Amino acid sequence: MAENAQQLVRALEGLIGRRLPLRVRTWDGSQAGPPGAPTVVLRNRRALRRLIWSPGELGLARAYVSGDLEIDPGTDLYEVLDAVAAFAEDPDVRSLQLGPRHLVGASGRHLLATALRLGALGPAPAPPPEEVRRRRGNLHSRRRDRAAISHHYDVGNDFYGLVLGPTLVYSCAYWTPDAKSLEDAQEAKLDLICRKLGLRPGMRLLDVGCGWGSLVLHAARHYGVQAVGVSISTEQVALARKRVAEAGLADRIEIRLQDYREIPDGPFDAISSVGMAEHVGSDQYLVYARHLYDLLAPGGRLLNHQIARRPLHPGEKYQLSPFIDRYVFPDGELSPVGTTVTRLEEAGFEVRDVEALREHYGRTLREWVANLEAHWPDAVSLAGRGRARVWRLYMAACALAFEQNRIGINQVLAVRPTPAGASRLPATRAQWLAEAPEQHRPEGAADTDLGDRPTVR
Repeated sequence: MAENAQQLVRALEGLIGRRLPLRVRTWDGSQAGPPGAPTVVLRNRRALRRLIWSPGELGLARAYVSGDLEIDPGTDLYEVLDAVAAFAEDPDVRSLQLGPRHLVGASGRHLLATALRLGALGPAPAPPPEEVRRRRGNLHSRRRDRAAISHHYDVGNDFYGLVLGPTLVYSCAYWTPDAKSLEDAQEAKLDLICRKLGLRPGMRLLDVGCGWGSLVLHAARHYGVQAVGVSISTEQVALARKRVAEAGLADRIEIRLQDYREIPDGPFDAISSVGMAEHVGSDQYLVYARHLYDLLAPGGRLLNHQIARRPLHPGEKYQLSPFIDRYVFPDGELSPVGTTVTRLEEAGFEVRDVEALREHYGRTLREWVANLEAHWPDAVSLAGRGRARVWRLYMAACALAFEQNRIGINQVLAVRPTPAGASRLPATRAQWLAEAPEQHRPEGAADTDLGDRPTVR
């Protein structure tokens, strides 16, 4: 009689009509699948039950997060994810859209019969506790948004410190030729944002979705601004306030536990929104853009740093990744960069510059994965094994998605024109990128025309 792995692989390949991209080892130690392919391990029969009840991405994710499915010690996680992604992008495979109804055909009945012989049939296993199952309130209501943000960002500041490193910046780094480390690249990104915004001493900066306060700290230290940072993550706000106090900048930085829709005290000279707009939702995006427009002084600049998906083909419907939606960013949505630009313009902004940083984010994510793996026992102790597995899986998968151009990330610089239509930007990109106050201008940099931008104070 054939061993478990051989029976299972034959049944799966019969269902999908293609060779599996992975080698499979089952709980009895048997192996089957393409020689030399990345190897996954089904540690128990429950792993197979998860795949039968939820074929595809969600079942695989549940099996991995729960520990029922492992990556073979001799296999690199990126190799597994790369093989699965390439397989899933095959047009014939994409058209399958496997679900329970596929189990009623001949190939499906063969898979069920195989599962029965292997003792793997049974009720659907409960999802891992890390999965979001109950969502209360209307999509993107303030209450529901707070719950979604808490799920992702209130994992624990110490856990994030292990993953992100000392800068505590949870967005794409900027890998300049001089960047020798993740910390260097994150500092370069913070400075790039400040220069794009044309910050100067005395200006008033709003950072929407301020995280742990790294951008407002950099802007206050090096550019002399008065800054307000807002977040709806209680743990982020607590640590950001602590960092501000320890830096002796409480007189220049205010950190608020506040939704962007509740900010009442514009105008601001400049607004940054870094890695926050992905949580807004397509139905609310124009509301978001209009509110930031109203909060910005005429002649002020907005820097919107946002992940983008590729445009859909005609007739194609946008579908959230079930793994990302249930485990990582509940209710998060991605839009093409063209849609983002259009919504900002509809709100009244003039878009002046778009910079793609896709390759930068792939490298950043690999650094975060390396940090997590280097501190794995501590990460598990802080957040639990399941949560650590979620973060490892999502960051590694996203690194490949950026590298392979399946998603992108862009910094969009926009201005609120004056009533007369002036942008108050210097004439060339080189000039506004060179904008920096005297105390922070790189050695040897030439003087530049900073324009006629009065502050609101």
